Amino acid sequence: MPTKKGKTTEAPETPEEVSAVSGNGKEESAKVKTNEPLLHLIVFKLGAEFYGIKIEQVKEVTVTPTITRMPRTPDFVKGVANIRGDIIAIMDLEERFGIRPDTTAPASHSSYTLVIEAREYSIGVVVKEVPQSLNLTVSKMDKTPSFLQDIAVQENYIEGIAKVDNRLIIVLDMYKILSGDEIKQLSN
Repeated sequence: MPTKKGKTTEAPETPEEVSAVSGNGKEESAKVKTNEPLLHLIVFKLGAEFYGIKIEQVKEVTVTPTITRMPRTPDFVKGVANIRGDIIAIMDLEERFGIRPDTTAPASHSSYTLVIEAREYSIGVVVKEVPQSLNLTVSKMDKTPSFLQDIAVQENYIEGIAKVDNRLIIVLDMYKILSGDEIKQLSN
């Protein structure tokens, strides 16, 4: 492309730099074409595996406040907590999915809560490490193989599996994680 002084310059490239902080704290970067849609995830560990939730499903991330245990709730509901003036149920996904905690990870004194706000309810999800933000192209996520889906759940809560470098991230749809009966119980 000619310039005013008669010199030629190359057309601007379309890739843009997208970076994310990996689970080991190092910044990763990848060239991404601007015309390919991006998926923005909040990534955390359950047991020894990585999980992600689309950023639009997460209202906020906060240090887990004091949790008050409630009677007659499922084991995976740890209780309720006051987060910015709202009383919300706090859920442990490791317990919900039957995942063994990672015993090789260093013990942390604090945990974090991802506040999920659906139309009918708000719920907090406890994670033991600081959740990380990750941008990746939609092409990096594959659909979940049908034999891995939970047949006990009417609508499957696993959206797909993202491939990032040498790790896999299971992407969850938090709006489908609870059954209709559990939502009614939380709404009350």
